[in-house]
Amino acid sequence: MASTAKRMTVLVGGGLLVLIGIVLVVLPGPGLVLVLGGLLVLSSEFPAVDKYIDPIQHKAMEAMEQTVSSPLRLAGSILVGAALIAAGVLWGLVKTLPLGGWPTGSSLILSGLVAWGLLVYSYWRVRNKRASAARG
Repeated sequence: MASTAKRMTVLVGGGLLVLIGIVLVVLPGPGLVLVLGGLLVLSSEFPAVDKYIDPIQHKAMEAMEQTVSSPLRLAGSILVGAALIAAGVLWGLVKTLPLGGWPTGSSLILSGLVAWGLLVYSYWRVRNKRASAARG
């Protein structure tokens, strides 16, 4: 019974991450990273998913590097994160907005913070990659 509950939790959680990631592939956001995260969650209980991880991981890393490849792209991504946080505060404070309140507001704020965290990681990764290429 416990393994069935765990399997269902992994299926729902991983499936949601994959679905949200697919939506964010066309919208601004860390789509491929969420798809990758969802696949990693799913692979813990469904080994058949493993074959999709490497290609998605490669594409996700490429997308992360492109995001910080130029100052203009980096600035745009920082602004998107700031806009998500500002929208979250607005949605949290103005209850008359559609789905107004802190449940929606906090999810927007969290999305902005996650976007910034991914930007920092991407920038750090690209900087280290360039430094190691310059050394040798």
